[in-house]
Amino acid sequence: MQNYDKAPLGSRSGPVTDSRGSDASLIAVLKTLLFFTVLMITLPIGLYFASKKYLFEGSLGYSSNDSYFYAAILAVVAVHVVLALFVYVAWNEGSRQTREGKQD
Repeated sequence: MQNYDKAPLGSRSGPVTDSRGSDASLIAVLKTLLFFTVLMITLPIGLYFASKKYLFEGSLGYSSNDSYFYAAILAVVAVHVVLALFVYVAWNEGSRQTREGKQD
């Protein structure tokens, strides 16, 4: 029979590193996520109703059915813009954190 070293499971040799990052970076990420969540909800809905009433029906004189259609297109474009901005900010934030971590 082989004799294995019976060290406790919780004891490791060497320092234990925390790969989650600091609390400040976590808070910054959560603030960014919260900002884009609020923007994703409010911007398309607000843009839909405002553009329908003031732009398409008020200024351009479209009928009610046409204004629904064009306002919905504008709201969908706004959703895509917010998503693209979120991806851009998240990508740059991730590359910035890796640059800061590699300056050892």
